Order: sequence, then C-alpha cells, then structure tokens
Amino acid sequence: MKVSLRTFVFIDALQPQLASYLATSSQGFLPVPGDACMWIEVAPGMAVHNLSDIALKGTNVRMGEQVVERSFGSMEIHYRNQSEVIAAGDMVLEKLGARVESRLPCKVAWNEIIRAITPDHATLINRQFRKGSMILPGKSMFILEVEPAGYIVYAANEAEKGAHVTLVDVKPFGTFGRLTMMGSEAEAEAAQRAVIAAIERLNQRAAS
Repeated sequence: MKVSLRTFVFIDALQPQLASYLATSSQGFLPVPGDACMWIEVAPGMAVHNLSDIALKGTNVRMGEQVVERSFGSMEIHYRNQSEVIAAGDMVLEKLGARVESRLPCKVAWNEIIRAITPDHATLINRQFRKGSMILPGKSMFILEVEPAGYIVYAANEAEKGAHVTLVDVKPFGTFGRLTMMGSEAEAEAAQRAVIAAIERLNQRAAS
C-alpha cells in the first residue's frame, strides 16, 4: 500500500511553552525546552507504526507522541542532539522512498486576531482548553488553522520564538491543526507575522 507523506518538519529547538505543553499530553518520553524535534504525519494512519520502529531502532531519539487515526498517523520524536533527529528523519524518508520535497505544503486555512477579548468569551475558551495558559479578558487572541495538521506545532514554536506571546492551545491532529495564543495587540500581531513568514520559508524550502 502506498504511504503518502503529509507533514515532515524539523524543529531545531523546542521553545519553553511549547515543550511544556507537549509534555502535558505526551504518551511517551517528555520533551524539554531546547530539544530538537521532528513531527511526521503520514496517510494511512497505520503506516506510522513501522516508521516509528525504524526511527527508534536506528537512532537514539525518544518518542513523545504517536497518534494513529484511520486516515492519518502522526509521530513526534525528539533528542538533545539535532543530528540524531535529522538522522531519524532521513531513515523515515528512505523507507518511504521520498524526499523532503514530497511532503504536502502547509496551507493556512484561517488566520485572525481577535482584539480585546470579552470576559464571557475568555471564560468559554478557558473551559475548553486546559493544558496551556488561560486567556485573560482584554487581551488579544491570535488563532491559526493549517492543513496538514502537524505543521501547527512548527507554527507554535516559531510564534514563541518571534514574539512575547502566551500559548493557550495547540491541536496537531486530524485534518486541520489549530493554534490559539494570547498577548497584547502588538504581541499577537508580532506572533502572526512570525508564523506567516515561517510558513512561507518552509514552503519555499520544500519547493526548491
């Protein structure tokens, strides 16, 4: 059966908020800030088991997450040494007979800043999201939706690198990945700019 590569993205250093967030839902070994990380998503979902096996047996990487859905399968691997993570990714590509350029591009499905969140809105959002930080009334909310879903982890990391912004929620599974962040209006705008620029660079590298 043909396996398609949906997401394949390397993160050079997990930022503190994202690393802590991933650790709250991790089913495997917890990542820590500064770890190199790779997020891989394939279709169909069951194919991720063999790819995880190859990466773990061939390198020293640790697996923090593996989610197997009917349509898609996702895996997160990390290690302090970037070269180990890159080597694991190369093994996955070799198994698939693919190149980085084979991955799907990151498409932005939704990109918006909601300014001066009301208390009612903030309360409803905070009741939904319990793993990240809370949204505070009066702050601005940056929301992003991308396809394939796995790229949202990369987007969250780049936003944290590029802006003094608070991570509220990251959903990297399913058809679409979703990100919610909070800050002042200026901070939310800075995060938005950082993410869009990073996605454009990512897509350019894949196309070259």
